[in-house]
Amino acid sequence: MISATDFRKGSKFLLRDEPHLVLDFQHNKMGRGGALVRAKIKNLITGSTFEETFRSEQKFDDPQLERKTMQFLYEDGGLYNFMDQDTYDQISVSKELLEDVLGYLKEQESYDMLYFKDRIIGITPPISMIFTIKETPPGVRGDTAQGGATKPAVLETGITIQVPLFVNEGEKVKVDTRTGVYLERV
Repeated sequence: MISATDFRKGSKFLLRDEPHLVLDFQHNKMGRGGALVRAKIKNLITGSTFEETFRSEQKFDDPQLERKTMQFLYEDGGLYNFMDQDTYDQISVSKELLEDVLGYLKEQESYDMLYFKDRIIGITPPISMIFTIKETPPGVRGDTAQGGATKPAVLETGITIQVPLFVNEGEKVKVDTRTGVYLERV
């Protein structure tokens, strides 16, 4: 059980039989009554974010979330197949659930799956991944007055990121999957 007064950023709790994540919180002590906790929370199933006020004595259940590392195998007719690296069980995931990470799906890569009651509710790619540049215009020396100039580049998975002018087609680059920002040439 977690009390509303124990809320911290990143705390997870069960509200209306669905797991929620605390994004921000504020404790308010009233003059004569009990304290209130105003929290900005995110529903981990639907992804919706909202604010709600709780009494300090309210208690919530732990959502019993489970994480598994799974390897992406292949895509077949809109279903994406993953394999549990511990049990070698295979599961198929619909495209709708993968919308946030679709541009970072590479065969044979491992991804973190977040489960709630044996149902996948979230997928997280590795923090940084290496991709091959499929298409980018040539960088022309002297295009800028200062360093740090960038150009668009289409990666092997189809997403477009900004890369420095010296990066060319066919080269491999490391990308931060949280922000979609170029890190370095590999």
